Amino acid sequence: MTRQLPGLVLLGLALAPMSAVQAADDRPADAAAAVSADAKAVGAAFKHGAKVVAQAAKEDAQHVSVAAKEAAHQVAVTAREGARQAAAAAKRGAEKTKAAVKGDNTGASP
Repeated sequence: MTRQLPGLVLLGLALAPMSAVQAADDRPADAAAAVSADAKAVGAAFKHGAKVVAQAAKEDAQHVSVAAKEAAHQVAVTAREGARQAAAAAKRGAEKTKAAVKGDNTGASP
């Protein structure tokens, strides 16, 4: 959608003069009316372009939000697994130390 955005804006701006050309056939009574009609057409095209840009930005923000949520979930899962492995290694180390201390106490009779 992001790559299509400039094309949509240009299309909207390209279509705006068409309405002005159609209005030129009617030949407004004075120049002020013609300028007003042109300003309205350009304003409408600009407003439409701004709406398209805002919608695209909203959609992109939603995609980024979903991707960030998935990445945060993966980080949490990885951290939890790492913590589990570290706890298991610490437990094994403590058991080995305890066994070594018990072995020293039983074999050290005078």
